[in-house]
Amino acid sequence: MTLRRKPARIGRRRSAALLLTLGTAVAGAALAGPGAGVGQASSHREAPLIASDPQVDNTDLYAFSSPDKSDTVTLVANWYPFQEPNGGPNFYPFATDAHYDINIDSQGTGTPDLTYRWTFRNEDRRGDKTFLYNNGVVNNLTDPTLLFRQHYTLQEIRTGHRPVTLVDDAVAAPSNVGKASMPDYGRLRSQATRRLPGGGQTVASQAADPFFLDLRIFDLLYGGNLSETGHNTLNGYNVNTLAIQVPKSALAYRGNATRNPVVGVWSSTERRTMQLSPGKSTPTGPYVQVSRLGNPLVNEAVVPAGLKNAFNALPPSQDHNQPKLVAKVLDPEVPKLVQAIYGIPAPATPRTDLQEIFLTGIAKAAGGPLAVDLNSQLLNKDIDKRRFVPAEELRLNMSTPVTAKPNRLGVLGGDFQGFPNGRRMGDDVVDIALQALEGATPGHLIQALAAGDGVNGPGRPYTGSFPYIALPFTNAVNQAG
Repeated sequence: MTLRRKPARIGRRRSAALLLTLGTAVAGAALAGPGAGVGQASSHREAPLIASDPQVDNTDLYAFSSPDKSDTVTLVANWYPFQEPNGGPNFYPFATDAHYDINIDSQGTGTPDLTYRWTFRNEDRRGDKTFLYNNGVVNNLTDPTLLFRQHYTLQEIRTGHRPVTLVDDAVAAPSNVGKASMPDYGRLRSQATRRLPGGGQTVASQAADPFFLDLRIFDLLYGGNLSETGHNTLNGYNVNTLAIQVPKSALAYRGNATRNPVVGVWSSTERRTMQLSPGKSTPTGPYVQVSRLGNPLVNEAVVPAGLKNAFNALPPSQDHNQPKLVAKVLDPEVPKLVQAIYGIPAPATPRTDLQEIFLTGIAKAAGGPLAVDLNSQLLNKDIDKRRFVPAEELRLNMSTPVTAKPNRLGVLGGDFQGFPNGRRMGDDVVDIALQALEGATPGHLIQALAAGDGVNGPGRPYTGSFPYIALPFTNAVNQAG
């Protein structure tokens, strides 16, 4: 495949790392509004309201053909950002009054044809006897020394069908208290992994945050002399992970992944209103969507501050009806900032190439400038194309062969199995996003940005088998190295 859009012409600049930072961290911080903590990383604390409700804050979403089981797709969604490993005694449970969803749109309508939904309940045996999460070594999920457990139910919800329970009241892997308490966390995660009827598997677990980037722009542009680049800001932090691996036919329209290989994916969270009384909170009323995530960095570096909360509550089917949102895709802010501060010309607008990447998927039928059939549901043979709408989703073409040697720049690096064709654990979406915003295409990178932010992989490497996420950190963040 070759994307034919001509790249923007710019002169060489030595300040690649500064440019990358401007294109991601500055934009995210400037647009995020109050409540910013460590930084704005992918979807970590990206909007004012969700920043105050971390239990239900989507951080990252991954969708890829499983490298070791190529007839399946793995979906990984993370929540609850910036978990410092020493954050006891309550640590980091999932919310029990929330729906944690991974949604699949196989027809391009912006509505889910399939939703995988996790709900949680607590088993808290501490009572008025102890404050401890565990009162001894925990070698197994069933050990009586584990005083706080979370149980979850996983449902498969298909349009026009009754919900099907895939997993009933399973035990999630706990937060990793530390090596003395949980000497073999991998064993606990393995015990928490459950087989699914019809094939596949799932797990609910804590994990080392797989997202990676440098956010040291806040110290006067990386120390004023680029001396502070190359540090992964998220190294040492954990997140809560829901992962599921299923046959491709489970996701494809009409169950046919050969004729209909493209799906759109997004994660979302619904939560009930909390009624507060002294020493107690009671969920009440209907579930309301409070967080949403498809492509990384959209809500952070594309959506303006005044629309961020609304975007989190919006279904993808309504994206094309939001003129202010579409306008920011067609005329994004980041290239203008780069031009104003560093003199690098912004690509001409309207940016119909970005509309393809973020809203329609890349296909000749989408009518945009990226003349290749890659990852739009318009490629599915059995859909009603009259119902197709532009919608912000992470789109995956399940027919793209698994790459033997993945390129961290994904499609821009000539690896068409990588982002924005889905997203793998090792895809460097920060470097990719800025290149795309500045008009790069495969084989024609913006050389002034080629060095990126100097962070090319996660703080703890992902693994080669399900759930692919690394085991959670146990040291304090300031000891993470």
